[in-house]
Amino acid sequence: MKIGIFTEVYDPFISGVATSVKMLKTALEEMHHEVYIVTPNLNNNKFFYDKKNKILYLPGINTGICNTKLTSIYSKKAFKIIKSWHLYIIHSQTEFSLGLFSHVVSKKLNIPTVHTYHTLYEDYVHYILKGHFHKFMQKMAIKYTKYYCSKCDELIVPTIKIKDLFNNKYHILKYINVIPTGIDTTKFNLNSKIIKEVNKLKKKYHITKDDFIIGTVNRIAEEKNLKQELIAFKDLIKINSHIKLIIVGDCPYLSQLKEIITNLNLTNNVILTGKVKYENIPIYYHLFDVFTSFSTTETQGLTIIEALASSLPVVCINDDSFKEMITHNYNGYFFNNNQEFTKYILKLINETSKYLEMKTNANNSIYKYSKEVFASEILKVYQKAINKKIMN
Repeated sequence: MKIGIFTEVYDPFISGVATSVKMLKTALEEMHHEVYIVTPNLNNNKFFYDKKNKILYLPGINTGICNTKLTSIYSKKAFKIIKSWHLYIIHSQTEFSLGLFSHVVSKKLNIPTVHTYHTLYEDYVHYILKGHFHKFMQKMAIKYTKYYCSKCDELIVPTIKIKDLFNNKYHILKYINVIPTGIDTTKFNLNSKIIKEVNKLKKKYHITKDDFIIGTVNRIAEEKNLKQELIAFKDLIKINSHIKLIIVGDCPYLSQLKEIITNLNLTNNVILTGKVKYENIPIYYHLFDVFTSFSTTETQGLTIIEALASSLPVVCINDDSFKEMITHNYNGYFFNNNQEFTKYILKLINETSKYLEMKTNANNSIYKYSKEVFASEILKVYQKAINKKIMN
């Protein structure tokens, strides 16, 4: 099958969407399908076709959000190349410029489209008008999402949470396929190379054998609720000063986060790594003793799966996005407030047998999130869209 994926972000850009697309392309190619990527050129503003790797880079304008770009919704030059691919299916991963371009291509070439919805935009509208007209912008985000998703032949979301939201709040009537994003789980297996790099990081960050490390991996953004995590963490280290928090990530909230850390007098216990290359991320997971998330704006939370693949217990806020991955008291804990967060972290520190049991359970939880299962489920949706097009 020849597949065209249209995405606003792609490797080496670091985000859940970029990771998801990269994993899908890799897995589909291992199954001997041909996968073509259409994406903005984030390195420069030039049109470039990497024929060897089947990636078409388009020029665009900077959005001002984490070095991302928006392209035009139509390029005659790009269309000519895409037409030569003889695609069976188009898979859009964005609702904006390249998503709209994918619909234009679909219509002109009579190719079915599948769309994966990744981002709950009503929680992100503050980036556009900086808090002004917030409720109006949320309504517009919902209306546009409904419009865009109605145009595709098949719709994919990563969790039941988003399916229920689409059915009950957005009133999207079409069938919704729920497919959790997959990862290359083998990349998170502990090996001698990772152990060596972990020891280097311990020296770099002055981590001793007495320290217990809470870790989180995020795009550093306000909606990730990192301020609340720091407030909860401050209460925690009053009980145990050997606990440290490592936050891996960059942009766009990093400077504000540094200020919060200073104001809370946490500089000795909180480590900000800044941007880390994706291929090095597994090293950081194995530096952690436990993984945590305070975010309630995830459509899935890919980092939760990566943490489980690294045999890490997960302590996360009680949000529906995480309930398909985390089973309370099995591979992690859900907390509803700062007091519960403190209780569960201390429980993992003080009860060694429970901690080791959870590490084993974490790793046993990830079989259904392999990139192979992910790609196989996506292929079923592709075939459904193709069959529907043939029938019509």
